[in-house]
Order: sequence, then structure tokens, then C-alpha cells
Amino acid sequence: MPRVFSVALPPWLTHALRAQRGPVPWNAVVRGALAAGPLLLAAVLAGRESVGVMAALGAMLAGINDRPGSRRTAVHRIGVPGLAGAAGLVVGTYAGEGLGAVPLTLILTALGLLAGAVSAVGPVSSGAGTQLLVAAAIGAGMPLPEPGWQRALFFLAGAAWLIALRLALPTPGALAHDFRFDGERVAVADVYDAIAELLAAAGGEQAGARRAALTAALDHAQDALAGPRLRRYASSSAERRLRAQYAAALPLAEAATALAWAGDALPARTAEGPRRLAVAVRTGEPCGPLPAPARSVPGLRALDDALLHAAETFDRGGKQTGGKQTGRKQTGGRKPGSRQEIDGKKAGDEHGAALHSNAGAALHSGAGTNPLDRGARQTAHKGLRLRPFRTKALLRTVTGPGGREYGFRVALCYGASAAVAQALHHVHWYWLPATAVFLVKPDLGPLVSRVLNRAAGTVLGALVFAGFAAVLPRPEGLIALVAISGALIPVATRHFAAQTAVVTVLVLALVMVGGEPEASWSRIGETLLACAIVLIVGHLPAPGQRGGNVRARLDAATDAAHAYLTHVLSGADDRAARWALRREAYRKLAEARAAIDRAAAELPTLARHTEGTDEVAATLERLVDTTTACAVHLDDTGRLTPRHTERLATLLDELVEQRERAGLADPPADLLSA
Repeated sequence: MPRVFSVALPPWLTHALRAQRGPVPWNAVVRGALAAGPLLLAAVLAGRESVGVMAALGAMLAGINDRPGSRRTAVHRIGVPGLAGAAGLVVGTYAGEGLGAVPLTLILTALGLLAGAVSAVGPVSSGAGTQLLVAAAIGAGMPLPEPGWQRALFFLAGAAWLIALRLALPTPGALAHDFRFDGERVAVADVYDAIAELLAAAGGEQAGARRAALTAALDHAQDALAGPRLRRYASSSAERRLRAQYAAALPLAEAATALAWAGDALPARTAEGPRRLAVAVRTGEPCGPLPAPARSVPGLRALDDALLHAAETFDRGGKQTGGKQTGRKQTGGRKPGSRQEIDGKKAGDEHGAALHSNAGAALHSGAGTNPLDRGARQTAHKGLRLRPFRTKALLRTVTGPGGREYGFRVALCYGASAAVAQALHHVHWYWLPATAVFLVKPDLGPLVSRVLNRAAGTVLGALVFAGFAAVLPRPEGLIALVAISGALIPVATRHFAAQTAVVTVLVLALVMVGGEPEASWSRIGETLLACAIVLIVGHLPAPGQRGGNVRARLDAATDAAHAYLTHVLSGADDRAARWALRREAYRKLAEARAAIDRAAAELPTLARHTEGTDEVAATLERLVDTTTACAVHLDDTGRLTPRHTERLATLLDELVEQRERAGLADPPADLLSA
């Protein structure tokens, strides 16, 4: 029998080859086709090609940030970077016109330090920092007749045009229900599906992955429902219903996490209730009778109570049929809202289980007075924002280890590339610092992976454009190429090399429409030079400890886990605060895990600075899972079992040892004494 040899590729190479998967976002493709291309066409017809170039650039960069989600979050995710890009254009244009090479380089370096530090705050801030620096380089180096303030206005107009398309164009299936809430509805339904998947995986090897998927679904739904609004609270019945349905999913997620922590397999029917709720969210129809799980352990009793509450919540928004509420169907003569057994069989048995009906759940004794109901109502009304936005917390993130390291690397790469580009006296010198910005951003992937993908994507895009430029009529052929490239951006964002290739084609087409010569080959040379600069700077010794971003996120995750554990062990009966603390703990853990995974895929010289941090994150995840199990058990019995207390003590001891091995600071003293 022939022997099969398998070659294990290093992490830095496997990450470069990895691509995201999923269905084609046709709605985003349509928006991309209608964004930069039509704007450029209108400007060309009006004889203002340079104006069209600026507007198309704004639409293109906005398209990179046009990710799946709700309309409200899209306004924030696209609009904030657009404003930052407009500011960068103003600064870059006036600095480029009034300063020499050395002062201009210093100004750009200072901008890089600021934008890099602010990028450590989160994804939107990172996108804003990227557009600020890219636009500043374009403003300083691209020869256009318009003054800086006009460039900024047209750039903003391009971003605003894409936002208008995002708000106006429906997504598939949105017209069947409420046009305004399409991404929100899908996000909430995905939460119920993730709960069902976790319950189905309990006791198996996939339980950990399903719990992580549930965290991601909850984060996405929370962001979708917490987007910017004109009023503080929900102003329509559709939004109030969605927020209530999301709040009803929180106790279900808590119970499912506790059951997965217990490690026992569950009957298949246990996951059926959340699945029916997911269908009800998507369709807007009543969920119908919900299978009641056995109430044999605290986790199942918590799940049963959460299903009753969810049925009541969905019933409030249910439709009326013939003057009666739907979903009243019972089996075995079971009274609405009761927990009675059917035919003498234990509730939750595979063949004789009871069903929770929507209308029946409304008769559940104590509705509106128990802690679960109060917490859900408060969460649905005010959201999960436990603490208001604080300037001091933001400043700590910007000036902390992660912000300092991030800012130092971005400033050094951006400033060095600007200095080299100006020394070469190339007509397109602004491409070099603009390319370096994308290469130096750690949230876009590990360093070597970014460099390899950027180089490959640029070469491919330049060759493709050179071929099209030789045969396409001008300017109509180039405008069509811009529109096609804009449509491909939402699909190309799944892989950095593909995104780079599409953006390269689009930018080269814009440059030619703006009246500059074809520059495919110089684009390749400057990209390779930027790759070399970023590789050298990325491996230089830096002041302070490397891996500051990972350590900062792990410290934030430790603080969040500590706050959650302290609240649970205090015996407080505020469910809304507990769910908010739990969500914050899991969100911070997910952010830390993402940063650790990126750092682990670096070259060994960089990856060694974060060795052992993955063990700390895994222990924190088990600690938060155990805290959730403790919360559910305390709700049921009022005291913890020896298994819970011993597990907490073991995890806290492991956390201290692992943080010490990873070179992290000691956790809070009150966490160890919890």
C-alpha cells in the first residue's frame, strides 16, 4: 500500500492561503456597481473628471467597509471612516502645498502615530485611521485642481452616496416584512439558531466551537440593534419587538452555556424550541408550540423557564387569527402555561413531552414580577450598555501598551515610506505611503501574510489592468471597469490578495480617467518597495514589550471576567446587569482570542512574544463558562455545589500560573479571593 506523505505548512503561510467562505452578498454587489462607477460617469459627462475621481475614491473606500449587518450599524461603520478620510484629505492637501519634503514627512509621521494609536480602540476606529492616512497621502501627492476643502466634500459625497444606497436599497426578502429592519432580524434569528446548535452539541467535541459561534452571533445581534438612532429608545413596534426577542434569547443562551459546561448530552428535542423561535423571527409568524425540556437539573429548569418567557415575548407580537391568538394548540389536555405531565409521563420524555404554547405562556404565574422577566424588559428597553461611554477609558486604550505599539509601528512605516517616496521624486509617490498603511495594520492579518497577499494581489491587478487598458476605449471603458471593480469588492474582501487585486484595478482606472499616465508597472515596483519597508520596520526592536496589543486585550478580558464573577458570587438578583457583564466578558474574550490567533500566525521571531497567551485565553473562557454555570445553579438552589467551587478554585490557580509564564501582570487580587 503506498505511503502518503503530508506536509505541514507553517502558520504564517497557511494564514496567507486562508479565505473566508459564504454566500455571495448580492445586495452589496449591486451597491458596489452603483457606487463609484455612476459617480465617475456623472463627473466625466459634466467635464469635472477630478471631482469624479475624488467621489469615486470615497465610494471605493466606503465599499471596503460595507460589510453584512443592519442599516444603522452601516451608517456608523461607513460614515465615521468617511469623515476621517475627509479630514485626512484636508490636512494632506494643505500640508503638501505649503510644506517642503522634510516638514511634510514629519506631519505625516505624526498623523501615523495618532491614527495608529486610535486604531487600537476597535474595528471602526481602525477603519477611520486607515482612511485618514490613505487620504492624507493622496491629498499631499495627487495633483488635482480643487482646493483641499472641495476635495474633502466630494470625497464625503462619495461615501454618503454609498450610505444612501445602503439605506434605500432593500436586501433579499426585506420587502416581505418591515423594510427598515432586515439585518437586525437576521442577526436575532441567528442567535436562536446558535443556541439550538449549542444545545445539540452539548456533551460532544463541538461544544466549545458552538459556544464560540453563539458568542459571535450575540455580538453581531447586539451591534445590529445598538446602531445610531435619532431617539434613545426604540420608537417603533417592529424595533421594540426585535429588541424584546433579543433580550428573550439571553436567558436561553445562559442556560445553554450552563448545560454545555455540564458536559452531558441532551435529547434532540431540547434544541427544537430555539429552532422554532429562529424561524418565527425570520418570518414574523408565531412560533407555535414549543417542546418543553425535562426539568431534571438546574440547567434544564433554567432552559424551560427561558422558553416560557420567550413564548410569552413572541406572543405579544403574534398575529391574530379569527379573533383568537395562534399557537394555542396543546397535547394531552395540557392547560395553557402549565407544567403538567402528559399521560403520566415525565415532562421532556421523547414521546410524551409537553409543549409550551405562545398564548399559554402569557398565563404563566408571576409573569412580569420574576427576575427573569424584569431583566428581559429592562434589557429590551435600555439595551446591554452597562456603562456609559467614558473618555478616560478611551484614552487608556489609546495611550496603553496596545495603542503605543500600534501607533509606533504605523508612524514609523508611514513616515519612512513617505520619505523614501519623496526622495525618489516619482509622480505617484503617494502610492507608497498609502500602500504601507494597509500593510502595517495588524487587524488585517499577520505581517508576512499581509505582505505576501499584497504583493501577489498588486501584481495580478496591475497585469489585469494593463491588459484591459490596451484594448478598452477611453474613458467609457475605464468607467465600466471602475463599476465592475466596485461590484467585485464585497466578494473580494474574503481574501486580502483578491481585495488588493480588485482595488488595484479600480485605482489605476481612476488615475487614468483623472488624466495621469498609465502606471501599472510603477505600481508593482512601489508595492514591492512598501512591502520591504514594512517587513524591515515590523521586525525592528521597539521600545517597551512586544505583543502589547495582545496583552492589553487579555488584561481587558481578565477585568471583564472578574467583574462578571464578582457579580454572580455577590448574589445580586439584577439579571439585566448580569447579562450585560456576561456579554462583555465573552466579547472581550473573543477580541483577545482574535488578536492571539493573528499573533500566532506571525514569523517565529514575532510569534514568540505572545507565547502562552492562548493558554491564558482558554482558561479565561473556561472561567467565564463556569461562572455562567454557577449563576444558573444559584438561581435554582441558592448555593453552589462542591463541583462548582472546586472548579472555580482550580481555574483561578491555573490563571495565575499561566499569566506568570506568559509574562503578564498578576490578575486583580479580589479576583483570586472571589
